[in-house]
Parts: sequence; C-alpha cells; structure tokens
Amino acid sequence: MTITVESPTTTTAFADEWARWHDAREDNLRDPLGWLSLAGLHWLTDSPQRFDGLPGTWWVTEERVFITAQPADRLDVDGERIGGVQIVTPVEGAPGVHVLNEEKVYEVIRRSGQFAVRVHDPAAPTLSGFTGVTAYPADPRWVVTGHFTAFDQPRTVTTGAVVDGLEHHHRAAGTIEFRIGDSRETLLAFGTPEDLRVLFTDATSGVTTYAAARSLAVGAVETDGTVTLDFNRAVNLPCAFTVFATCPVAPTENRLRVAIEAGEQDPKL
Repeated sequence: MTITVESPTTTTAFADEWARWHDAREDNLRDPLGWLSLAGLHWLTDSPQRFDGLPGTWWVTEERVFITAQPADRLDVDGERIGGVQIVTPVEGAPGVHVLNEEKVYEVIRRSGQFAVRVHDPAAPTLSGFTGVTAYPADPRWVVTGHFTAFDQPRTVTTGAVVDGLEHHHRAAGTIEFRIGDSRETLLAFGTPEDLRVLFTDATSGVTTYAAARSLAVGAVETDGTVTLDFNRAVNLPCAFTVFATCPVAPTENRLRVAIEAGEQDPKL
C-alpha cells in the first residue's frame, strides 16, 4: 500500500464524506421490503404445497410456477387479485416476480433451475432489530489505484452460492491489478468497463468480516486504464444479514492474501 501524508483537513473531509455514504447505505438497508425484510425462503417442487403463513398452494410445472388461491387469500399479481390459478415465470438469476399480500411481498425466484418463494415482511426481526452496520474506521490509505485489463471478449465466470447446490453466473469484463503494501494482487472484475464491481475475500474474511464475500463497486475505467478501489466502501452481501438470501461466494481468483481492514464487518460477530 502506498502511504501518503494527509492533512487534518483532508482526512476530516474524507471521513465526513464516508460517513454520509455510510448513512445512505444504512438507510437503504432499512427499506421496509428490502433485504432485511426477508422472513422466509420456500423451495418449490412439482407437487402442490402449502407453507406455514403463506396463503395459497404453490408448485412448478414445465419451468413455470403455479399459484392457486382464493380472493380471500389476498394475493395480487400485477394489480389483479388471484381467484383460481395464476402462472408466473421468473427469470434465472434475476429479481423475482412479486406477489403482493397486503403489506408483505412474496418474491418468486429462479436460481440454478430451481424455484422458490422468498417472503418479504416489514415486521421481520432482522429489520426491526437493525441498529446499523459495524465497519472499520474510514481511512484514506485504503483507497488504491488499480489498472484494468479488458478481456478480448467478456467471459462467464461461475461461482458457488451460500445455498448448497446453487450456482451464480457472472459477466467478467477483465482483471484489475493493484498493490497493497508489498503485495501485488489481481481481481476479476464483473460488469462492464463503464460499471465494474468485484466480489472478494481477504485475510479478514471469517475473522472480522463476512466469510463468503464482500462486494465493492469500482465504477468506470478512466481513459488511461486506471480504476479506483476504495476498500472503505466494501459492503456485505445480503446473506451476511439473513439466512434467506442466495448470494454468490467470491470466485477463487478473488481470494486476496492480505488483510483488508476496511469496509463493513460481519454483522453477526
């Protein structure tokens, strides 16, 4: 890591800017129907099933999800109340189809060819008990410059998930090389050169930070090929907060040897 001398004014301004970003991040996590509202994850089969606390009957046939309900169940899709059978078709790996039930949302998702209903409840304990995200103190020394090298063609990189048997498929645009202290590191970068992000682990993972991965938004590549990695803004994946998420783990190429003592820490520690 290159160490530069920061004036007190510069350091204070940096900390203030990070604090505003961190406050906005926590406000986003307080979304009544966001990740902290998850209160259930029910995997579907080709046999009609009923789940505790979930109105209707749910099953999968020919890669489509069937829902049987009566008007009294108060299940709505696209503004229409289900009174009989409703068919929805979620897209693999994408945000799910929303089935509304008064203040709750049942999100029908598809992951690795499997289908599930994810329950969003504004009264979920993870949301009502949320008091913020613990993070390392902001430090300008953890802002480093990297160099992006694009692949000739984007590649599909497959990673595992925090749920056994699931996979995630990522569009990898290239690699980012950078130096931390005496260590030269390389990360696979997902997305496009206009909007890159990385999933990584490091020597703090499973110790002070979440074990599966943290995510860092990198943004756009400069005209000279450089990018800025501000590890102070490394964030937890949803699965760090709830067992009802299906997040990816970091690719093997992105397991850093150094300890990145910056960014969000494991909320369960």
